[in-house]
Amino acid sequence: MRYLSTRSGHPEADFTDALLNGLAPDGGLYMPETWPVLSPEALGGEYAVTAREVMRAFAGDALPADAIERAVSRLVAGFDAIEVTPLVRLSDRLSLLELHHGPTAAFKDLAMQLAASLTEAALTRSGEQLTLVVATSGDTGAAAVRAFEGMSHVRLVVLHPLDRVSPVQRRQMTTCLADNVLNLGVAGDFDDCQRLVKQLLAHAPLRETGRVSSVNSINWARLAGQIPYYAVATHALRSRGVTAPATYVVPTGNFGDAFAGWAAGRMGVPVGGLVAAVNRNDALARALETGVYARAAAQPTMSVSMDVQAPSNFERLVFEATGRDPERTRAVFETFAREGEVQLDDDLLTRLRAEVGAQSVGEAETAQEMRRTLAETGLIVCPHTAVALAAARRLDTPGPIVALATAHPAKFAEAVRDSTHRDPPPAWVLEGLAGKPERLTRVQPELAAVLSAL
Repeated sequence: MRYLSTRSGHPEADFTDALLNGLAPDGGLYMPETWPVLSPEALGGEYAVTAREVMRAFAGDALPADAIERAVSRLVAGFDAIEVTPLVRLSDRLSLLELHHGPTAAFKDLAMQLAASLTEAALTRSGEQLTLVVATSGDTGAAAVRAFEGMSHVRLVVLHPLDRVSPVQRRQMTTCLADNVLNLGVAGDFDDCQRLVKQLLAHAPLRETGRVSSVNSINWARLAGQIPYYAVATHALRSRGVTAPATYVVPTGNFGDAFAGWAAGRMGVPVGGLVAAVNRNDALARALETGVYARAAAQPTMSVSMDVQAPSNFERLVFEATGRDPERTRAVFETFAREGEVQLDDDLLTRLRAEVGAQSVGEAETAQEMRRTLAETGLIVCPHTAVALAAARRLDTPGPIVALATAHPAKFAEAVRDSTHRDPPPAWVLEGLAGKPERLTRVQPELAAVLSAL
């Protein structure tokens, strides 16, 4: 399997290059040269089997033969649900795919644990040192810290928007005192953090110290690790006698989880439709509605992990919607980077709308959905999951609907209490965080400040 850039179209990398580089040299995102098709066995419902086949298809022979087996074993062992990602029936048509049973109680664990194990295998073989820089709106950073802490070949730098993540999310990052982890609180929003990561990846003096990469969802290995649960959900539906392809409603910030669903469809998983559910940071929804993809300042919400106004993985969907045309893709995103907005031409907009829908859900509706779900099902859900459920209720499409539950409600206890007047159930992986010492470096949203901290 070879990988090409969304901005050049040349298959110049193998899986290890995509894993350890993160971003292509021309600033584009790595994409597989071809889409593999999953075997019937991969759709058989056992998470480990599906994850192994997905990652083997994308890795080819770029890693040692047993590296993927070890990575999948580590992943599954870290989850407290037998099914890894259980599918909970809420009504005749609506189900909830729970992705938060891992070591940091968020869906990011499913891909991050795989990426960390595969990174360790690649670096052990090459003997290289790697600086990983990660922008997070909360869950990605916590998952990265848990996955990479203590690794001898990796220096992990996590940038989060200061005071714009939940206290639990912050403590999951800052209570890690491992020598190879540096937590930076950026006096800005998530888009500032994401911009700084891209600047670090392109900073030549930093690259002279060794490999520099990112394990955000711009990293192909991260995104590939999110594909298996769409296949597993299909089997769970079929085991109930539901054969029609499901529409998946995905709460999204950086659009990685939603694009993983799109990729699953290309690989043979029956996907009836994809809806990206966003909060009032709705650049993606506005782009699909108006044809203008425009940046705005991110607004704080209770669904903090979705407070993103420039979703990086939208570039992957644009690349596919242009017929894999790197020149058109590059033009769109260079214009967006330069001017803060870009007009999508009519043909591209039509193709994008055919691939994915988007729904924006406000704060009041999010809180109302948390109360409604509790009243109707007895379940307490996190605000991100509530955004997906609220968007799902608007759909009039035929067939089953699966909303993704991306985080445990205990990670957002204050928002849950304010909305439902109930305490969320405890999550064992979060116990004891409040009493631990924290380590955090505060920086301004400027490259020079981040480099100084490094």
